[in-house]
Amino acid sequence: MLTTAFGAVTLADLLAHREQVLNDPDFDPTYSQIVDFTQATKMEVRGQDVEQFAQYDLFSPQSRRALVAPSNEKYGLCRMYATLREVHGETGIRVFHAIDEALDWVFSEGTPEPC
Repeated sequence: MLTTAFGAVTLADLLAHREQVLNDPDFDPTYSQIVDFTQATKMEVRGQDVEQFAQYDLFSPQSRRALVAPSNEKYGLCRMYATLREVHGETGIRVFHAIDEALDWVFSEGTPEPC
């Protein structure tokens, strides 16, 4: 599953996307996902927003999830999310600066290694 963020990203955008995926009859929680923030021009998401968003997730704990965050600000927010999800038992989220690295990791063989 590929999710691409464009423009300014808000908590409302993240929650709306999660709701859209949740309501998609073709969605399978075991899917892998790449979330690409390369085209996001502004992150209007604060730490407390990330904490709220990380409370619930649609994917299975074993799914591979790659977050692509080219800037330090985006990378930091994505790492915060990955760490919070890890507390909930999700071990398959990694944060990358480049899409190629994310693709290589998502499609690699084997079990995800801990962060």
